Amino acid sequence: MTAMTLTRSTETLPEQVTLRRRRLGLTAHDPARSAGGFTLFAGQCAEGRVDLIDIEGRLAHRWQMPVRAGRDAVILPNGNLGYNGSHATSAALYPAWDLWHGGDFYEATPEGEIVWRHEDIHHHHDAQWLPNGNLLYTVAAPLPADRAARVTGGDPRKDGADGVIQSDIVREVNRKGETVWEWRIWEHLDPADFPVHAIFDRRHWPMINGLSETKDGLILMSLRTTSGVIAVEKATGKVAWHVGPEVVAQQHTPVEMEDGSILVFDNGNLRRGSTSPFSRALEFMPDGKVTWSYADPMPASFFSPYMGSCQRLWNGNTLICESAYGRLFEVTRAGELVWEYVIPDFAEYPAPLNSFILGSHNSCFRAHRYAKEQVSWL
Repeated sequence: MTAMTLTRSTETLPEQVTLRRRRLGLTAHDPARSAGGFTLFAGQCAEGRVDLIDIEGRLAHRWQMPVRAGRDAVILPNGNLGYNGSHATSAALYPAWDLWHGGDFYEATPEGEIVWRHEDIHHHHDAQWLPNGNLLYTVAAPLPADRAARVTGGDPRKDGADGVIQSDIVREVNRKGETVWEWRIWEHLDPADFPVHAIFDRRHWPMINGLSETKDGLILMSLRTTSGVIAVEKATGKVAWHVGPEVVAQQHTPVEMEDGSILVFDNGNLRRGSTSPFSRALEFMPDGKVTWSYADPMPASFFSPYMGSCQRLWNGNTLICESAYGRLFEVTRAGELVWEYVIPDFAEYPAPLNSFILGSHNSCFRAHRYAKEQVSWL
């Protein structure tokens, strides 16, 4: 096999994007043990393209959305696409804000017709399209001064000149864009009890980067800068339980399983007792007891320092999105890999983001697998 090359003037150089020198597209498939189906992802640098591939890695459908992905895309029960786009005029709250804001939400038919749009320039990270048609998402808002004074940890040398610390509000809106539920984290958690990791700046506490709703009406929230997952009673606003950095490390996308356990993508940054970070799919009970985990047999081979997702499939396998490297793969309960696809499309982040998140990327926030009957319109 001839190595990939590029040409500069009269000189031929090896391909300079490290991941491009490796195998891309479908790299593994065990039809007998894979759940099958179709996999959806929205590349962070794909300029609004959302791809649905079949189990052989072939493009089955593509949407071209009006703006690049802010975070995620999903297929809704009605067959339409729910899209979390990057708002062109989002709030400019701090230097890294543009890396993880969304705020321009669309619903599009398979043919690409936009049938609903909602904008919120303070939205960041995850959002969930609820069964009742509402949209649940997180927005940033300034932490009240008395609560900001109680923020501990982090690196105060990196504080903003204005002294403002952003915090989080979880908001639910209906199809008219009306707020029907709202929850302010600082009214329920004391910042002094949730210290920011030492190497972080303190511009955003505790940065909710993942949301989902359980069958009993709890809202699961992933806390990035403090490492932890909380469950909030939607009816009362009370925190029902908290699992902290003794179990998880910089995790994303908490989702409830049938037995009440919680599945997360455990990124592994700043994991307690570990000097060599690695990621894992992790399942734990609300009391913190770990009931299942997957890490690569050579742990450092699987690691995404940011973003990431896990999805339990209908045959008991788990779909994992190693976001930073665009690697989507499926493992059995025994930890055997039965399917793998590496996103082959690379591009830079748009300016000015490409001045501090360097290089070409094939990353996506999370990936979703769908059974054939969920995409019957194909």
